[in-house]
Amino acid sequence: MGILIKPIVTEKLTVQGEKLNRYGFIVDADANKLQIKAAVEAAYGVTVADVNTVNYHGKKKSRFTKAGILTGRANSFKKAYITLEGEDKIDFYANI
Repeated sequence: MGILIKPIVTEKLTVQGEKLNRYGFIVDADANKLQIKAAVEAAYGVTVADVNTVNYHGKKKSRFTKAGILTGRANSFKKAYITLEGEDKIDFYANI
């Protein structure tokens, strides 16, 4: 699997993409900022100005069923917020 797992397409990041030229991605948990920058530039052909990362740790989840209490854990993941230089844009809907 590559560094970039999937883009984050939400209302908040769509507005930031239009106004601040900022986009979000779910990335490999072991990737550093330089690897993420290189992967975005190679995949989309843009120039990256800044990379910010956030680690999300999986939360414990439980629910009550007829068979008793089921417990588990949500997955941990890493987000990367990418700011592009100049007039570069990323269009996630171009391939649809």
